[in-house]
Amino acid sequence: MDNTVLKTTTVPDPEPELRELTEQFPATPRGARLARRLAVRRMEEWGCPPASDASCTAALLVGELASNAVRHGRLPGRDFRLRLACETSRRTIRIEVSDAREDRLPAIPSTLTADDESGRGLLLVDVLATRWGTMPRIPVGKTVWAECGAP
Repeated sequence: MDNTVLKTTTVPDPEPELRELTEQFPATPRGARLARRLAVRRMEEWGCPPASDASCTAALLVGELASNAVRHGRLPGRDFRLRLACETSRRTIRIEVSDAREDRLPAIPSTLTADDESGRGLLLVDVLATRWGTMPRIPVGKTVWAECGAP
């Protein structure tokens, strides 16, 4: 009889390469706030506390892009979509906000004065994101995306 003792070790599951959240929201100011809150909650589930640099940056980017979708990309009866993805191998968080307006592409204002009440959102996106841009949304609309570093 063989008295060999087999030792087993538990190997933790590897961290997923891509963590992702996709959700639709009403194209209202409340919908934009909900998108930001959900992004912060999901970032926390992914290991980024709400006060961390990564979570704060993602929250600001989601807030600005969602607000722009509500303000400039809204069509009656149409929602906007948020996609938040954390790609661990690239240490990148990608935020995508899609709306139904393909004719209104975002642009950073060429001039702003201290008295201007709006127009600073994309300046924030430009400063906070490592890169950002737009792409067509199939079948209709556009997606504005931004990327930032993940811990």
